[in-house]
Amino acid sequence: MASEHIENKLALLPALPGCYIMKNLNSQIIYVGKAKNLKNRVRSYFKSAHEGKTAKLVSQIVDFETIITSTDKEAFLLEITLIQKHQPYYNIKLKKGTGYPYIKITNEKDPMMQIVSQVNKDGGFYFGPYPNVYAAQETLQFLQKVYPLRRCNGFQKRPCLYYHMGQCLGPCFKEVPHEKYEAQIKKIKSFLNGNVTVAKQRLKKEMVHAADDLSFERAAELRDQIHFIEVTVEKQKIISNDNTPRDLFNFYLDKGWLSIQVFFIRQARLMKREKRLFPIVTTPEEEMATFILQFYNRKNNVLPKEILVPAGIDTDVLSDILQVPIRTPQRGQKSELLKLAKKNARLVLEEKFRLLELDGRKTVGAMKEITDAMGIPEGHRIESFDHSHIQGADLVSAMVSFIDGKPEKSEYRKYKLNTVDHADEAASTREVIRRRYTRLLKEGKPMPDLILMDGAEIQIEAAKDILVNELNLMIPVAGMVKNDQHKTSDLMFGDTDQRLSLDPKSEGFYLLQRIQDEVHRFAITFHRQVHSKHSLSSRLDSIQGVGPKTKTKLLKEFGSMKHIKEASMEELQGLGISKTVAQTIKLSL
Repeated sequence: MASEHIENKLALLPALPGCYIMKNLNSQIIYVGKAKNLKNRVRSYFKSAHEGKTAKLVSQIVDFETIITSTDKEAFLLEITLIQKHQPYYNIKLKKGTGYPYIKITNEKDPMMQIVSQVNKDGGFYFGPYPNVYAAQETLQFLQKVYPLRRCNGFQKRPCLYYHMGQCLGPCFKEVPHEKYEAQIKKIKSFLNGNVTVAKQRLKKEMVHAADDLSFERAAELRDQIHFIEVTVEKQKIISNDNTPRDLFNFYLDKGWLSIQVFFIRQARLMKREKRLFPIVTTPEEEMATFILQFYNRKNNVLPKEILVPAGIDTDVLSDILQVPIRTPQRGQKSELLKLAKKNARLVLEEKFRLLELDGRKTVGAMKEITDAMGIPEGHRIESFDHSHIQGADLVSAMVSFIDGKPEKSEYRKYKLNTVDHADEAASTREVIRRRYTRLLKEGKPMPDLILMDGAEIQIEAAKDILVNELNLMIPVAGMVKNDQHKTSDLMFGDTDQRLSLDPKSEGFYLLQRIQDEVHRFAITFHRQVHSKHSLSSRLDSIQGVGPKTKTKLLKEFGSMKHIKEASMEELQGLGISKTVAQTIKLSL
């Protein structure tokens, strides 16, 4: 349930486009979003049930701000500016550059070709990205031999070595006409845009002539130049019928995680692929639109001539901002490429989920690695706890159990907290630890060999307090620590709660990550169930004539507000509800 402060601000929200800024207890900006209708969007965070990353975000929001814009386009642009400025924790974060090399034709009196790693707005022509530095170097070497520009430092009163080798037009000792540069640059652009057939044919013709003239060294040189084309520019399989440079985006969504694939199509070939994986807060279409804008706002990303996206993306606004045609193909080769990208995105995400399912090979020795790092006797059972709530409401805890590195789901437990009525990690930990191990003592069941808390010092100390001072149990307790990217990083253990670093490639670290992900998932899922049920019950409580017994009947029979709303008068009266109350229910929903 939202605080009174937030409820008051929600009532004042305008139904206009703009951006919203979410803040935590320390007034830090933790999320920036955009909306066509600020009133509907911002209210949805506090009036709907959430899970995963969204639930975690909402649990930390204590205040928000809004900025009104005139159009959706302005909201898009403002969102990107705010994200870049504040780097909010829950927004998608991209690296500043692609990490791939480009071939550049400089914009100066005597232009030259270079390999660069950054794209600047300096009037130069950029081509790429290339799959690796080797491919770019080989291509550049070929172009410098076949279509030379300037290779030397400029005027030095005498011809340079490259001029004598035929790889420089000679600005080192003479004035080179602008038209001559333009003619060469035109050929280079044509070549880098995929028109390599003409160049190959010309080289083969020259090679034959050189051989006929017994100029075998020249023939060998031309043969090598043809080879440069074949091993660099043409080594990628042709995947389209035209040479338009285009980028292609598609995604796959499952279990709150978004998997994105980016294909770079250059010279009618798939030159490079990028992939991204992250949990999302809003809809996948909105996250994709934000991702695309951030993608091209990085330092060294060249806009292609065309961008392809799946259906549902706001192509008009994106196209207006990027000034590049953005299309969703319905059929043909481009549509098949989009399907291929989606298939790749799905495979990447499924691989992530498969890695989270511990198999026998990953669990061998994993428990021993953890206990050895902690300096405690080797064991078999680990129990882990996590808490979940939204703004201090519907507080729950959950426990998962792993035996010999494998999840034992029959031993999982859910807890509705009875003694805690607000967000208090220490109090929540004390209650759930007390309930769990008091019960095991009474039933005479075996204790775990290790307890892991999904939190830092506060939860560790609270758990130790109950175990040692109340229950007289000496069970090792450790905390699973996350890094700035919210990923498992270390164990916190010992009298001084020191950090124990595990090899991130080890089986022990993998098991620790699996446990932390699993207990968080289990707690979030349980919280969502409780929150949804309470939301439904509270709506029924507000209907005149519906008491506890009637509410129980409705929930048991129909299960959801949607089904109750769709029920006929006869079905409602069939539960023993009077006609008047049944009519009130129908009118109230």
